[in-house]
Amino acid sequence: MKEEMQELQQRALEQIAAAANESELQKIRVAFLGKKGELTAILRGMKDLTAEERPVVGALANEVRGLLEKNLSEKQDELAQKALSERLAAEKIDITLPGRRPLQGHLHPLTQINRRIQDIFMKMGYTIAQGPEIEDDFYNFQSLNFPKDHPARDMQDSFYINESILLRTHTSPVQARTMQSQEPNTPIRIIAPGKVYRSDYDATHSPVFHQVEGLLLDQGITFSDLKGTIEHFCREVFGTDTKVRFRASYFPFTEPSAEVDISFRKRHSKGGTVDTSEEWLEILGCGMVHPNVLRLNGYDPEKISGFAFGMGVERIAMLVYGIDDLRLFYDNDVRFLAQF
Repeated sequence: MKEEMQELQQRALEQIAAAANESELQKIRVAFLGKKGELTAILRGMKDLTAEERPVVGALANEVRGLLEKNLSEKQDELAQKALSERLAAEKIDITLPGRRPLQGHLHPLTQINRRIQDIFMKMGYTIAQGPEIEDDFYNFQSLNFPKDHPARDMQDSFYINESILLRTHTSPVQARTMQSQEPNTPIRIIAPGKVYRSDYDATHSPVFHQVEGLLLDQGITFSDLKGTIEHFCREVFGTDTKVRFRASYFPFTEPSAEVDISFRKRHSKGGTVDTSEEWLEILGCGMVHPNVLRLNGYDPEKISGFAFGMGVERIAMLVYGIDDLRLFYDNDVRFLAQF
C-alpha cells in the first residue's frame, strides 16, 4: 500500500502541474481527494492492515494529502494570477489618450432671459413673489377690477376647472395676494415671475407661457417713476442706445395705461437700396395702479399710489435672440437649443 500511495502522489503532482485552468484543477482535486477519490479508496482498505501497519500508512496518507492540497492551492493561485494578467492585457487602457468629456447641458434660453430680467429688477430693489398657478377667480379677475361681466375678460380666455377655479391667465394675482397679506398701505416693491395659461396657439402665442409682472406701491409714486423704471429696464436688456416709446392703452387694473415699444433697425431692400429705417416693437404693458384695485385689496388710493407692469418672457427672448416663432422654445429640438 505504501508503494501504491507513492505512485498516486506522483501521478497527482504531474497532473496538477499540467493543469491549464481552474476547471481542470478542480477535476483533479475531486479525482484524488474527493469522497470517491483514489486516496479515499486507499484509506478504506486500511481495515485489512495489521495493527502495526495502520499508524504508518495513516501517517503517510496524511502526508500525501497535505502535499497534494498544498500543490493544488499554489497551482490555483498561479492560474488566478495568470487569468488576471491576461484580462488586464486584454483591457489595457492607454492613459496618454485625451479624456472624453461628457456632454454638458446648459440653461434653456427662456430660463436665461427670465434670470436676466429678475437680476435687473432685483438690482433696483425689487423682491421676488410667488403664487399658485391654479387660481381662484377672485384673485385672477375680481380683485384686479375684472367683475364677472367685464368684457375685458374675453382678452384672457383660459382653462377653467370649474366656475370659480382656473389656470391663472397672468401673474397679477400674486400682486393682489401680496397686497392682501400686508398691513394696509404698506409699501410694496415686487416682481412676480411664473408660468401662465391662455387658450392661444400660433407663431407668437402659446397656451403655456411665462410672465414677469411688477408692482410698486408707496406714497407719492407718479407716472414719471414708472417711465424711468421701464426705460432703465429696456436699455439694460436691449442696449443703452435703445429708444423707448409709451402709447396710451387700456387695462382694467391700471389707469392711465400704456403699451411700451422699443426702437430697432431692420435691414431690408427697398428699390435696390438698403433701408435701415427705425421701426418699433411692442414689448410690455404698464400703468398706474387703478384706485379700484387699491381699494379692493385694502389700500387707500388717497394715501398710496403706484405702478404695475407685465411682460412675456418669450417675447423678450424672441427679440433678444432674433427668433420669429415662439413655438421653437417648446419643440425641444437640441439643434435649436444648443445655439444658446
